[in-house]
Amino acid sequence: MTHVIVLGNEKGGSGKTTTAMHVVIALLKSGCRVGAIDLDLRQRSLTRYFENRRKFSELKGKDLCFPVISEVEACSIDSREDSMRQETENLAAALSALEGCDFAVIDCPGANTHLSRLAHIHADTIITPLNDSFVDFDLLARIDPETGRISGPSLYSEMVWDARKRRAMTGVPGSIDWVVLRNRLSATRANNKKRMGEKLDDLSARIGFRLARGFGDRVIYRELFPTGLTLLDLGGKDSPVRLSTMSHVTARLEIRSLIASLNLPRAVSKDGQDAPDAVAAA
Repeated sequence: MTHVIVLGNEKGGSGKTTTAMHVVIALLKSGCRVGAIDLDLRQRSLTRYFENRRKFSELKGKDLCFPVISEVEACSIDSREDSMRQETENLAAALSALEGCDFAVIDCPGANTHLSRLAHIHADTIITPLNDSFVDFDLLARIDPETGRISGPSLYSEMVWDARKRRAMTGVPGSIDWVVLRNRLSATRANNKKRMGEKLDDLSARIGFRLARGFGDRVIYRELFPTGLTLLDLGGKDSPVRLSTMSHVTARLEIRSLIASLNLPRAVSKDGQDAPDAVAAA
C-alpha cells in the first residue's frame, strides 16, 4: 500500500512546499519509491521546485534524485457538481499512477478547495506547517479575547476532523496521523513563543494531533528554491553544493528531527529487503 503524506494548511506562507520537498528528497535518499502531486494548480510551487532541480541537474551534470511526478488535470467545467465529480476522478487517477510507490507526497494549496479536501481524506499522514504566530493558530482554534482560553476548533481543524470521519466511514483501515510543525521558531525566550507552546499543547490533546519542531527562520531555505536543491543535497564529497556555515549544518539536523517525528512506516525495496532508514539518509 502506498502511504499518502499530505501537506496542508489553509494559510499560505507557512512552509508547506519547502517541507514537502525536503520530505520527498529524504525518502528518496533512503531508497524509497516516492511519488509527488502538486494540488496548487495555480501557483504550482512544488512543480516549479522540481523543474528548477531538473534544470540545475542538466546544467551542472549532477545526478540528482527525483520522484515520480503525477499531475492532476485542472477542471474547467462550469457546473459545480460536475466539476467536483471530475476533480474527484482526476485525483483518483493521479493516485492510481503512483500505486507502485512506497510514499505519495501531496502538496495542497493554502486554500479550502475541493481537491484539498479530497487529498486529506486519502491521507495516512497529514503534516501542517504552522508559523509561530497566533494569526496562523487561528486556523486551528478560536481563542476567547477576554479569557484567552480556547473556545473551539476553527476552520482547518474542522476540515481534518471531517476527513477523519469520512475515512472511517469508507472502512479504510488505520486512522489519519496528524502532525503540526512549529516553523520559524525564534531562539529567544519570547512570551509569544511560550504562549503558543501552551495553547498548542492544550489543543493537541483536545483535537488529536502531534506536535513537532519544524524549520527555523533561515535564509538558506529560500535560497535553495532557484536551484531546486534541498539541504539534503548539500555537503559530502559528491555534493553539487557544499555546506558553508554551521547554521546550514544545524538546519540539516532540523530535517532529521522532522523525518524522525513523522514515524513513517519502513518501506520494503524491490528485492524484499527493508529500505534504509529515512532519518539516517537525512
